[in-house]
Amino acid sequence: MRFFIILILVLSCGYASAHQWTPTYPKLKPSHVPGVYTTKMELFNGRKNIRYYSVGVFDKDWKKVKYVSSPSLIRVSHLDRKEVEIYIHKRDKSKAYYVCSKSKILSTVKDQSIVASRICSKIK
Repeated sequence: MRFFIILILVLSCGYASAHQWTPTYPKLKPSHVPGVYTTKMELFNGRKNIRYYSVGVFDKDWKKVKYVSSPSLIRVSHLDRKEVEIYIHKRDKSKAYYVCSKSKILSTVKDQSIVASRICSKIK
């Protein structure tokens, strides 16, 4: 009996789609600018109701680390991909631990079921 209840609950759950942020373990490499490191990330938008994403770089304690991203606010249509370059100064390279993307919900969207999502990759 317990098996059937669990089976019904699993089968009745809806599909949750989110965005993808790859690679999972990016490596920082020297850029064309001396003293600046870079990595390339790819963002895939699997959400119909979200079009904008932001990028953040954090240390082990989830404190912000200074960085530059090109672009900083990313517009990605549903089922599209966008490559994002992230630049970190040499002095901040050892602090940088996570690079994250976060969905941005427009203030004009009044749907109560929309949830913002954040996906992080750990820098090697």
